[in-house]
Amino acid sequence: MRRFGTAVLALAQVVGCVPDDPPGKQHSGAPVKPMPAVPFRAPSALAPGPLRSAAPAASGAQSRPGDDPALSGPFADHFDRPALGPEWDPTSPSWRLEGGKLCVAQARNHPVWLKKKLPLNARIEFDATSYSEEGDIKAELWGDGRSAADHLSYNDATSYLTVFGGWKNSYHVLARLDEHAPDRPEIRLEEDSNDVRARKVQPNRAYHFKVVRDDGRTVRWSVDDVDILAFTDPSPLSGPGHDHFGFNDWDVRVCFDNLTVTPLP
Repeated sequence: MRRFGTAVLALAQVVGCVPDDPPGKQHSGAPVKPMPAVPFRAPSALAPGPLRSAAPAASGAQSRPGDDPALSGPFADHFDRPALGPEWDPTSPSWRLEGGKLCVAQARNHPVWLKKKLPLNARIEFDATSYSEEGDIKAELWGDGRSAADHLSYNDATSYLTVFGGWKNSYHVLARLDEHAPDRPEIRLEEDSNDVRARKVQPNRAYHFKVVRDDGRTVRWSVDDVDILAFTDPSPLSGPGHDHFGFNDWDVRVCFDNLTVTPLP
């Protein structure tokens, strides 16, 4: 009997009773893994990543046949209406309009995507507020417009990701496809830092975000007109599968407002 029990345990270890994420990988909002206390780390050259699409979320979002309209001029949304409407595709039922803002909590990396296609170069601006001491305001840029995370560790994104005060208000991150990538550009946050870029996100404060790509390669991110991070991509995300914008969230309550998207030459 003892041999039989030992054999069953060994079989369970082989067939997959292990977590999806590798050791040390934590989702946004979970305790952080140890990292060097450096204000910025430039990424190494990156190969283009494969296009990935997670299974449709329980909200009923479905993959679309690639017929979304392209932006022909500036687009704006101030969310002053009762319902989100047909221009957006939420991959979670958690997204809703509240008091003229787009709000969410516990989306667990299931974004809401703008259906209009982004050009290669664009300027994207919006206001965002976190209602938690943990910060964690997230957006996706030049993604596929339909995907969501299929497990806890969001290493299967299709976009660039800006994470403002992620990992319990420990890092600002500008990531490519994998928000946990070891060579991601990042800033480690400190209480009362003399560097305005390294200060923690304040709860209940509205921040103005701006993300610009105007040369086809370099993504530049600023908050309240302060440059946070920039990344020149040797294999830029663009074209089919990398042509949508989305808001995202892990656990805390956040609200977004005053979105403008401006195509650039």
